[in-house]
Formats: sequence, structure tokens, C-alpha cells
Amino acid sequence: MHALFLAVLLRELHLVQRRPVDALLPVAFFIVCASLFPLGVGPEPQTLRAMAPGIAWVGALLATMMSVQHLYAADLADGSLDQLLLAPQSALVVALAKGAAHWLTHGLPLIVTAPLVGLMFGLSWAALGALMISLTLGTPILSLLGGLGAALTLGLRGGGMLLILIVLPLTVPALIFGAGAVAAVEAGVGPSGHFSLLGALLIGTLLGAPWATAAALRISTD
Repeated sequence: MHALFLAVLLRELHLVQRRPVDALLPVAFFIVCASLFPLGVGPEPQTLRAMAPGIAWVGALLATMMSVQHLYAADLADGSLDQLLLAPQSALVVALAKGAAHWLTHGLPLIVTAPLVGLMFGLSWAALGALMISLTLGTPILSLLGGLGAALTLGLRGGGMLLILIVLPLTVPALIFGAGAVAAVEAGVGPSGHFSLLGALLIGTLLGAPWATAAALRISTD
């Protein structure tokens, strides 16, 4: 199982290396999405600073949903997914490896880019640190839940829209606590409570989402 996890993880990283645009497009969307908000709400610094945590988190959420839609589709189309799921526990390992690879190639770049977005909105250095910590705890949740949605909608016509309808409600708690942590720092309040809740959500998602994803993959390939 460890060999299968490593093989799937390295395979996904190699595929992204061959198609770097697939990883750069969500980051570009994240930056452009954040950049358009000042044009709509006006250049008032205080307003933009108050909206910055929510804008950054919504942008990260939408960028993740855009990148996760085809997580399993190509493997299903070329038959490699059936080969990966031959072993009894392989579906769980594949789900974990795919989720880890997605976070490394799509979630981690969003975390690295987040300070740029925060600086555009005038966030303090303390708030920038809170934003990066909240995204570090929250983006794995988005990747795991996105993988679950991708598995549930695998092979369905119009699966992209259905994936968004399934996953978005599940990600609302992470969005609330992640943006709340940054807002708390900006208001002079400690963010430890929000971080604790995000950590609890991450643990719960890590324990539950891969099993549900594995079951959905088995159903989709039967």
C-alpha cells in the first residue's frame, strides 16, 4: 500500500510537471479574482481591508473547485483507474494519494500566492501570517472534499456543476473559520479558536473523506 501511494503520488506530480499550465491556471484565477474586487467595490482602503479575508478564501475555494473537476476523469477515460483499483484497499490509497498530490500542486501554490493578495488589500503582517496559516489548514480540506465530489460525479454528464453543488456546502465551515481567523487578527483578537476549529475540521475530513471517496470510486468503476 505504501508503494502504491508513492507511485500514484509521483505519477500525479509527473503529469503536472508535463502540463504546468494545469497548476498555474488556478493560481492565475485566484489572483485575477482578487484583483477584480476593488474595481467593483471601490478603492476605499478600509473597506477592502475588511473584505480581504473573505475575498482570499472565496478565491481559494473557487480556484480549488476549478482544478479538482478532472481529478479522476482522465484516469477513467484511459482505463488506468480500473488498474489502480485492482487491489482490495487500493481505492483508499488512491484517494489519499490523489488528494495529497492535488494539495501539493494546487493548494500549496495558493498558500504561497496568498501574501500577494493580502498586500493588495492592505492587510497587516500579522494578518498575512494568519491568512497563510488558515489556508495551510484549510486547503487540504478543500482538496479532500473536492476529491470526494470528483469521485461522486465521475462519468456523469454535467458533473462539474453537480460537483460544485455537492462540495460547496461542505466547505462553508472551513471558509467561515478561515476568514474569521484573519478578521480576528485585524480586529486585535487572538485567532487560536479559529485555528483550533480548522484543525478539527482537517482531522475529521482526513478521517472521513478518503473512505467516502474510495467507496464512490468503487461504485463509479463497477
